[in-house]
Amino acid sequence: MARPTKIRSVEFIPTETKFVPLNKRECDVNFNNLKIEELESLRLKDLENFSQEECAEKMNVSRQTFQNILNAARSKVVDALINGYGISLGGGDFKTPHCQFLCQCCGQIFIPTLKKDLEYCPNCNSENIFCTKTKIKCKKVCKLNIK
Repeated sequence: MARPTKIRSVEFIPTETKFVPLNKRECDVNFNNLKIEELESLRLKDLENFSQEECAEKMNVSRQTFQNILNAARSKVVDALINGYGISLGGGDFKTPHCQFLCQCCGQIFIPTLKKDLEYCPNCNSENIFCTKTKIKCKKVCKLNIK
């Protein structure tokens, strides 16, 4: 029997969730789905230039598991680039240390990255936003450095 998947720690949640090749309509494109933890592995290793050991530690997984996640992510991105597919971001087995907010008007779920995001939805500018953890309109952002 296989072991259950360990929840991965992710610090970055994207605001954009779909990328479509130029001059193609979204309805005409096949998509590769990149899980959030796969995106995080690319960010840590290729953008932030951390060692594999540091990346694995940050994501709370073994080095081998990190390498498997990274290989899957790179394979999906290269496949999309070579074959003209789109990339959709979402899903996976992850947790984040940040408060996530839900806009009651447009349904957008987001992590505040600026002080104004504590007051207004970045999608529709509504003030009707609530923390998804506490279900109240909180001003606390867990472990997040608001500029």
